[in-house]
Amino acid sequence: MLMSTLLLLSLFCFGAAFVQRVSGFGFGIFIMTMLPYLMPSYGEATTLSGLLAAVTSTIIVAKMWEYIDWRLLLPILITFLFVSFFAVQFVARSADHTLKTILGITLIIASIYFFFISEKIHLKPNLPTQISMGTLSGIMGGLFGMQGPPAVLYFLGSTKTKNEYIALAQSYFLIGNLCMTVFRARNGFLTAEVGTAWCYGIVAVLLGTWVGSKVFDRISTPTLRKIVYAYMGISGIIALIH
Repeated sequence: MLMSTLLLLSLFCFGAAFVQRVSGFGFGIFIMTMLPYLMPSYGEATTLSGLLAAVTSTIIVAKMWEYIDWRLLLPILITFLFVSFFAVQFVARSADHTLKTILGITLIIASIYFFFISEKIHLKPNLPTQISMGTLSGIMGGLFGMQGPPAVLYFLGSTKTKNEYIALAQSYFLIGNLCMTVFRARNGFLTAEVGTAWCYGIVAVLLGTWVGSKVFDRISTPTLRKIVYAYMGISGIIALIH
């Protein structure tokens, strides 16, 4: 990989980890606006995104393990794993150009959704919600490496404290990303290029996570999220016309 590519990769790894640490999600959303253009194939981009995101989740889960309520986690997680397996198979059989186009449309829709709709939706922690959000999350995770939005809506509505929300969400992301890495490896997406990029990106991920933890109580999360959502929309438009 070219040095300029590795530097750009590190920059986006830092930004994605920072966003994830401050807001509780968004690693895949942020980094997938650029990874498909840096990696040899779209499948390798989603694999790298998942592996890097798993690092940030591991750090948080190790600190907040006691807050995990497995009764709230397992139904949506099992649904997610089942659906994401088939979504990864779709990626393996689709052209990169088609997937980038779908990604662009998804980014635009997600940007509009978060700006105008998400705060108006409050989900109840029942089985139909777990299955529906797990299904949508599995599709978005398998195709785009951004399984966070549906799951976050569910976890926000299911938990009573900030610590419970963070612990459940990061456990979900950690287990989900590790399992999807296995799914992607079976389809040939876990390559030497992914390993090299991971080695370079991991330093930036750790740094972004550390900086994010320091500014967690000082930065306005709503403002940060709006900046990220605007960036998502612009990236989606660029992806469509690229």
